[in-house]
Amino acid sequence: MTTMASPGGVDGESLLRGALVRLTGPRSSDAGEMARWSDESQYMRMVDSDWMRPRTSDDSPLGRAGSSPTGVEFRIRELADDRLLGFLAVHSIEWNNQLGEISIGIGNPADWGKGYGSEAMRLALRYAFHELNLNRVWLTVISYNARAIHLYEKLGFRHEGVRRQAVLRDGKRYDMLVMGLLRSEWESSMRPT
Repeated sequence: MTTMASPGGVDGESLLRGALVRLTGPRSSDAGEMARWSDESQYMRMVDSDWMRPRTSDDSPLGRAGSSPTGVEFRIRELADDRLLGFLAVHSIEWNNQLGEISIGIGNPADWGKGYGSEAMRLALRYAFHELNLNRVWLTVISYNARAIHLYEKLGFRHEGVRRQAVLRDGKRYDMLVMGLLRSEWESSMRPT
């Protein structure tokens, strides 16, 4: 008799669905909402080190839409009502080295601090390590984004480096932090104590 794994994942949990959010593919109906987020400087200055500019509904947060051979882009949706909350991507994947970069943004500041980003990152890390079979995931974060840095540290990311004074905002320079997480570190943090 052949035993089959559960459809969501080895552990029986849904691969892309948590208690608060689910990760979906991009939808054409998302474009207008995401373009509106780019009009908000608070959002843009937390999610991007590039110069602030409104984006069109044709733009993707990472400059491309959907999936590519070196990455996959998700939309973060509230589980209760399917409302669009943000984006998440595992991109710039180097398949031969089993590593990729992760990026996330929750669009509306009113949705910050509610656990949506934390859960979306947990889902994305499980996807990156179990589905994509990556060994290392890394990210960059601007040094003034204390909320994001705290989340990444809580998830087990380690500080790996600093791009000193890489970001200029309102005449003041900020460091760009590089943080990374290995699959073995993530798996050991997921074990019950």
